[in-house]
Amino acid sequence: MSETKEKKVPASAKAAADRDFNIKTEEMAQAGLHFGHKTSKIHPRMMPYLASVRNTIHIIDLEKTKEKLEEALRFVQQLVLDNKILLIVGTKVQVKGLVENFARELDLPYVLERWLGGTFTNFEIIRRRIAYFKELERKKKEGELEKYTKRERTKIDEELRDLEIKFGGIKNLERLPDAILVLDMKRDDLAVKEAIMKRIKIIAISHTNTDPRLADYPIPANDDAISSVKYILDKIKETILSTRLKVKSEKPQSKNQS
Repeated sequence: MSETKEKKVPASAKAAADRDFNIKTEEMAQAGLHFGHKTSKIHPRMMPYLASVRNTIHIIDLEKTKEKLEEALRFVQQLVLDNKILLIVGTKVQVKGLVENFARELDLPYVLERWLGGTFTNFEIIRRRIAYFKELERKKKEGELEKYTKRERTKIDEELRDLEIKFGGIKNLERLPDAILVLDMKRDDLAVKEAIMKRIKIIAISHTNTDPRLADYPIPANDDAISSVKYILDKIKETILSTRLKVKSEKPQSKNQS
């Protein structure tokens, strides 16, 4: 996603933003958002979000989840209205497909593989590596690599594959994002730490073994079940698409239109 200037959104578009996100606790329960970890893995800061214990497993209070998810969705709305950048981080194997489809459909930057230390804190160095990657891609596309031997081209192709894995999801990110969406705060703790250091807002699923205070907008829920993660991603996608549609409908028509 390229860097863009912030655009003012008509007040009517802001007023039209949905406040009812159609979140039902029954649907959350069916998706398994309420299943926590074993009681031995509890983070004490998650206690206020728990409802009970079932067979040594903590059960998350879905009314609290609904409340926190709505807060996160209102923040996502505002990001869209203000033309801000949201980056999604989901490196767990079982959710990579969900994350990639979600990010590509919405044209959002994303990280699927291991978080590279310095992605935020040494962003200028990362940008230089991305510039090298994009230049190498251009050379291959325009046939400038044909002058090299077959062995040299094979090595370049291997390098391109490695660079794609590392930077493919953020290669159009020209500045630091305004917020990140983290699907597993334990696994991607470095992304969370760097976001905090750079004062980037954090939306995150907060499982029962994590500290919800690390996120600006924690969503108490199961981050292991694919159905749980998919439910949350679907709600965020619906919010982004509906808000974009409202912004688009509020844009002034061209003077040439009758």
